Amino acid sequence: MDFETSPDTSYDKKKLTALAKKFNTLAKDKTFFRKVQKLMKDRLKMVEEDRLDWAMGELLAYATLLEEGHPVRISGQDVERGTFSHRHAVIKTEDAEETYLPLNHLSETQGKFTIYNSLLSEYAVLGFDYGYAFATPQGLTVWEAQFGDFFNGAQIVIDQFISAAEVKWRAMNGIVMLLPHGYEGQGSEHSSARIERFLQQCAEYNMQVCNATTPANYFHLLRRQLKRQFRKPLVVFTPKKLLRYPKAVSTMAEMAEGRFKEVLDDPNVKVKDVDTVVLCSGKIYYEILEEKEKTESGENMAVVRVEQLYPLPQKQLNAVLKRYTKAKHYIWMQEEPANMGAWYYMAVNFRDVKLECIAPNPTASPAPGSSQTWAHRHKANLDNLFKFAKQPVK
Repeated sequence: MDFETSPDTSYDKKKLTALAKKFNTLAKDKTFFRKVQKLMKDRLKMVEEDRLDWAMGELLAYATLLEEGHPVRISGQDVERGTFSHRHAVIKTEDAEETYLPLNHLSETQGKFTIYNSLLSEYAVLGFDYGYAFATPQGLTVWEAQFGDFFNGAQIVIDQFISAAEVKWRAMNGIVMLLPHGYEGQGSEHSSARIERFLQQCAEYNMQVCNATTPANYFHLLRRQLKRQFRKPLVVFTPKKLLRYPKAVSTMAEMAEGRFKEVLDDPNVKVKDVDTVVLCSGKIYYEILEEKEKTESGENMAVVRVEQLYPLPQKQLNAVLKRYTKAKHYIWMQEEPANMGAWYYMAVNFRDVKLECIAPNPTASPAPGSSQTWAHRHKANLDNLFKFAKQPVK
């Protein structure tokens, strides 16, 4: 029952807007670099236009938890700025290089926000933060890999503790792991956070594995971690492309209202026209939409996002699939090679309908080393999806 519905993670809209303005307004008695001033002005403009990007969703989640009295701690190799320069949680003054953390200037009663750029030793740092999370169950403790594949340096911590400690020792822990993931032609070592490895370790509700695609859903996901009456490790596959992607934005109302949505239905289709349902997770959703717009095809295809992979939200999936009464094709689409990603997991655990898989051919490496080779495979993968969707229903 605890996993059938996410808890309410709403936050008063007026207070949320006030917080957004507060941590993006620089102290007037300090001198900051022009680039920092522009960054903050751009964020305030987002609030004014009500088009909030990924960083705003994340920072607002931290701000609301802090304002509710929860401490927030983040560590990782480039977390202060963010590996892809999206977070900027720590800024420095121009004249004295004084360190300034906007999230520590919300109110006198707020929780403490701490964030540290750590050494290049994932085993040591994740192990420390795992222990820290035990000592602060009412706080949000986050470890972020510089890229998702860096987690393998801490594999022992994940194998022996994060995935198994509750079953072995009845020890609950709320550590959050943020693992950047996504195929963009950046080579073998900066593409995959090895979704398949985490899903293989999932059982008995030991942890949560998610791949959110909107700032609002990410906001609710982070808040959910402290709103439940229990603690579970949370693994989040975070994006690079979506950090500044024009369509990956949310409104203040979407963050202020509701809860984390484990499944997101396709808002762009007419149900009566759908004979093919495509299930996917992560940024591939937006790339399917791009192909739909470019080719002016796919009207018969609904693209449904599985935002939470484990525990698999079967109840929510069934509710969405029931809408498409004419659907005959059910597809799992992924950007990862067929022997990686979530395909095997979905094939074994999703039994209500027969799933077909559209994915690149199995490979020994997570991704090709050549950006041209990747682009060719990626286009072929999307082409295969649209060819399959056009096949007559048997």
